[in-house]
Amino acid sequence: MKKVTVLLALAFPFMVVLFATVNPPRVMAVPSFARQTGLPCSGCHYTPPELNPAGRRFKLLAYVDRADETKVVKADGGKKRAALDLLASLPLSAMFETSFTSTKSPVPGTQNGSVELPQDISLFLSGAWTSHVGSFVQVTYDVQDDHFGIDNTDVRYANKTTLGGKELVFGLDANNGPTIEDLWNTTPTWGYSWVADDWAPTPTAAPIIASLGQDVAGVGGYAMWNNHLYLDAAMYRSQHVGASQPNSGTDFGLNIRGVAPYWRVAYQQLTGKTQYEIGAYGMHMRSSPGAITGLEDDFTDWAVDAQIDRTLFKTDVLSLRGTYIRENSNLAAMAALDAASPGSHHLNTIMANAEYHFGNRVSGTFGWFDTHGTVDPLLYTPGDVSGSANGDPRSAGYIANFSYWPWQNLELSAQYTGYTRFNGTAFNYDGAGRDAKSNNTVYLVARFLF
Repeated sequence: MKKVTVLLALAFPFMVVLFATVNPPRVMAVPSFARQTGLPCSGCHYTPPELNPAGRRFKLLAYVDRADETKVVKADGGKKRAALDLLASLPLSAMFETSFTSTKSPVPGTQNGSVELPQDISLFLSGAWTSHVGSFVQVTYDVQDDHFGIDNTDVRYANKTTLGGKELVFGLDANNGPTIEDLWNTTPTWGYSWVADDWAPTPTAAPIIASLGQDVAGVGGYAMWNNHLYLDAAMYRSQHVGASQPNSGTDFGLNIRGVAPYWRVAYQQLTGKTQYEIGAYGMHMRSSPGAITGLEDDFTDWAVDAQIDRTLFKTDVLSLRGTYIRENSNLAAMAALDAASPGSHHLNTIMANAEYHFGNRVSGTFGWFDTHGTVDPLLYTPGDVSGSANGDPRSAGYIANFSYWPWQNLELSAQYTGYTRFNGTAFNYDGAGRDAKSNNTVYLVARFLF
């Protein structure tokens, strides 16, 4: 029994879905930002969480822009007196989310058509702390786990100067997952899909860079020159939420050895009606499964991404986004435990979507995803529903979403996820008779933000 538990823990990094479909990005358009800036949600978003140019700059400058300086408590500093600069009221917001989820075929032994009231309740500390420091901090109650836990966290310092006669924005950032700090909706944390259920079967394979959210802590620096060239670099360490400190590594499939560097470069061009972005990002990580000593697994992820937002008919916006992630790995530690085959592995992940915003009241999005890589029956093992009969990580499909915003702080969404392949094949993928299309999912959700 102990051996089974250890093997399950060791397989953890590979028992996650393609990020776009399993780990839903949390809402960034929180009312505390609107109260602070005096702008509606549409001032920074096409529709949340998709940032427009103003929203990207607001985040770049550490969430500190304020509409009314009379709502700020200030005191001048001196040689013997510390300065004071903070909002007169705490920048707090809340989100209530309720949903309905149904798969084409029930998960064996369970009731299909699940209602969650709530699915999540989130509290946010989001806004300016001082003139140069601000945050997006989220704590979420998960009804399935029946407790509150830390969610996406981004605390940053920002300032401005000039370089070569052009504006240079620079800053420091602390967060709990790579790509949380990113400004575009192409990288894993804030990428499509914008909403997702929390129980429907999902594919096994996913790149490491898309699997570390809320399980690491990182600090880094960033800069934007001339509102065109963006650079970001950070270092991460494991921070297992709910586990004792210091980290012993026990029962965790990922334990970062040393530090895991993350890097990001992007170039944007803004015109009156069109915004372009093209970039690259990546991460290198060494990890020991279930331990902090001994053999190490080695992961190197690199990716490219692009985004185009085009204004049509004065108020409508067409957005095209995509990213390709390549992961190369050597799983020496897992191979020694018979949890993976010896030698190098690779994984390719492609995510792309097109979205049309009818003003800021209605949006329709269609996305496509494909993950494929090295076949390994020890890494991708057989098992009912979540297993792979042939050890192939290949999964592919599409996500269609329709969202309606009767008010800017209420979202009603209907989403359909369809699979053409699941854990290796279209038919009998788990060896127990379940087909890929059996996991096709209807998801209806209502989100209230206040």
